[in-house]
This record gives sequence, C-alpha cells and structure tokens, in this order.
Amino acid sequence: MRRSLSIGRKVKDPNLMSDKGSLVDSFGRVAAKLRISVTDRCNFQCNFCMPVHPVWLPHDEILSFEEITRLSTIFAKMGINKIRLSGGEPTMRKDVEKLVRMLVGVPGIESVNMTTNGFQLVDKAAVLKENGLRGVTVSLHTLKSDRFDEITATRNNFDRVLDGIKKAKEVGLKMKINCVVIKGYNKDEIIDLARLAYEEEITMRFIEFMPFDGKRLWGFERVFGGEGIVREISREYPLSKLSREHGSTAEIYAFTGESKGKIGVITSITAPFCGDCDRVRLKADGKVVPCLFGSEEFDIRPLLRRGDSDKKLEEFVKKSFFQKSSGVETMLKEQVPLMHIRPMYTIGG
Repeated sequence: MRRSLSIGRKVKDPNLMSDKGSLVDSFGRVAAKLRISVTDRCNFQCNFCMPVHPVWLPHDEILSFEEITRLSTIFAKMGINKIRLSGGEPTMRKDVEKLVRMLVGVPGIESVNMTTNGFQLVDKAAVLKENGLRGVTVSLHTLKSDRFDEITATRNNFDRVLDGIKKAKEVGLKMKINCVVIKGYNKDEIIDLARLAYEEEITMRFIEFMPFDGKRLWGFERVFGGEGIVREISREYPLSKLSREHGSTAEIYAFTGESKGKIGVITSITAPFCGDCDRVRLKADGKVVPCLFGSEEFDIRPLLRRGDSDKKLEEFVKKSFFQKSSGVETMLKEQVPLMHIRPMYTIGG
C-alpha cells in the first residue's frame, strides 16, 4: 500500500519554474484541478466535519457565480482543466445548476463534478445533468439508518439519500461514494459498503480519518489505515489493483468477479500522495488554499471587488500557489504534530 511520492527540491524564485507549467509551486508540482467551495452551509451536521455551533459566512462575503466563473476562467488559462464543486453542501446554494452551466462553458474546462451529501439529488440530479454536470461523489458513511441519523444529526433522511443516489445513476451522472472510516465509529461496515459497490457497480472510496473534524475528535488512534481496509474487503471480495492516475488521491481496485464496481482507498495519513498533488482550492469567501493540510490562505476577494485586472488576479494566484507547502507527507516524516487544521465544512475537502 505504501505509495508516498518524493517531493521535488524546493526553489525560491517562481521564475525558475516557468518551464514546468503555468500554475506551479516551489516543488515543481503543476495544478490541473480546482476545487471550489460554493457555500459553507450544510443541512447535515456530521461529527467529523462540523462543530456544534458553526459560524456561517455572511452572504456578502461569499463569491457570486460571476466572480467564481471569472476566477475559474483565469485558472483555466493557467492549465486547470477539471473543477469539483463542494461546500458545506453545494446544493444548498440557490440555483447552483446555473453555476454548473457557467463553468462548463469556460474554455479549457473538461469536466465539472460535485461532492454532495445526496439529500437534494432526488430533486436536482436531472437538472444538474442537463446543465452539464458530469458526476457526483456522495458522502455516505454508514448503511444503518439509526447510525446515519446519529452521524448527520438529522432524522429520517437515510432513505432519501439512497433514493438520490439511485436517481443520479438513472439520469447518467457518474457515481462515486465517499466513506470516512473511523475506528469505533463505522469500521464494522466496511464489508457492507464494499458489497454495495459490488452489487450496484459503483465506485466506493474509503477515506482515512483526517484532522478536519468540527468537534476536534481526531487522533491517530482513530485512524484505520488503507492496508487494513483492503485486507478486510479482500477476504470477502478478491481485488485487483489498477494503475494509479497521475495526481489521483485514491488507489483504485477492481473486483475480480463479474461486477464492474470498484473500491478506492484514500490514504492521506498512512501513505500520503503529496509528490504529484495537482489540486488547488478556492473557498466560498474567495480565499485561495494551495494545500488542504497547510494553514496558508490567500484572500483574492478584495482584488476582485476593487476591479483589478485579470492579469493582476493571475499574478496573485501564481504567487499564492507557488507558496504551497510540501504537504502532510513531509509533516509526518519530520514528526510535526498533526493537529486540527480547519473544519472540513469551510473548505469542502
């Protein structure tokens, strides 16, 4: 399972990296994927995402669709070709399908996908598909309705989410399911979730617990590693490892049986993949976040709203991304304490 990727030698002058690509950090990693949080609000309150009393962003601090599209166009000119919308919960943003259509029309963008809790897919899957959304990744951390209520701090929404997954498949959206695995929480459901992937022929991705939980419950003792996940599933469903795509967060396995479903394992803690990370994030309030595990955030909203040119915005993005940290792999190697960084609902993963 170990797949840590070597970080390149750091340079201090961004001009020395100009031959590496348009949007490049000091280690030579080139950005190709943009993850956009369109809102910090969510109708669920999962323990490992949101605090008990979240403080929402004021509406006037959240980027408009036009501002998001303008920035996405600038990112695309620097080599970004894939966009993923997240939240909070992105379907809580009114008329989010209009934003999908706007982003699909940006020159250079090859795909727009979404990460969602699935609650609104029964109503929105078709219109999202019609406006150009390619696929959805649904966060589903249990197949037990009572545990679902406990995790999400809601009542009687489990069946609605399952219906939403079914609807998304029916309208032709590519489907993935994300499950954060936590010892003492939902580790006992790994086989059941793998069975869902096998029977429904979808991709089920298991994610190691990371220090972004809203209630600050994270600790190494609660992490169940990718090797253990694969080992457990293989006892019931033999797996065949597939080639890893450049920049992919997941190791993907195919079932050796007749099912076309797949298993993904995201080993952010036990086997990080920082060496070829090609992602950059944009928060709902306009802060550019080069690294999920880094504390650095660069606020581009003031430049947008005072009317700065595209050229100045591009320069700001380049300087911000150039400062991307080496990542969690280096932190672990150097035994830097891995503490809580930010609640996941503020950035969307």
